[in-house]
Amino acid sequence: MKRAWQRMLSGRRLDLLDPTPVDIEIEDIAHGLAFVARWNGQTFGDWPYSVAEHSLLVEQIFTYQNPKIDPRWKLAALLHDAPEYVLGDMISPVKAAIGEGYGVLDAKLDAAVHIRFGLPAALPVKIKRAIKKADIVSARLEAEQIAGFSTQEADKIFGKIAPEFTERFKIHLRPPSEVRKDYTARHEALLAEI
Repeated sequence: MKRAWQRMLSGRRLDLLDPTPVDIEIEDIAHGLAFVARWNGQTFGDWPYSVAEHSLLVEQIFTYQNPKIDPRWKLAALLHDAPEYVLGDMISPVKAAIGEGYGVLDAKLDAAVHIRFGLPAALPVKIKRAIKKADIVSARLEAEQIAGFSTQEADKIFGKIAPEFTERFKIHLRPPSEVRKDYTARHEALLAEI
């Protein structure tokens, strides 16, 4: 069998086909996500809009939408795209075209990440839906603010959102080193809350 593992900067060897929680480190996740561009890099600005920056925004939106939520679910929101630190980010139509194989890899990595940080391997459906709702709001904001979509086009594809979201949440493009640091710091703060 050919090699199916990747060496992480932490020195861990993560088996992509059979990941184990002990081979997952937040520094590796933060580093990888800070260098993975959303929207296939097709955004305005001097820096790509990273999956790490997106994850920080999703957690903020999720917390805003669910102000009394248990901190562990905030952590789940922050980690919602964690598998992309090794799988990369693909737009939804490409994921659908690839089919079941991508979903299987993503689910295995997601479960390993959750277990590593004290979350259930499979999140409760109610929590998954709430995180997805925040994720869609984030995508809608990103589409219009940095990805070149008109308001009408973004509304049609992602759905309309309340004006309060547009006023409250502004997209930031920053160097990967800053985003990585903030992602790691937010992870630590949420662990401390738990």
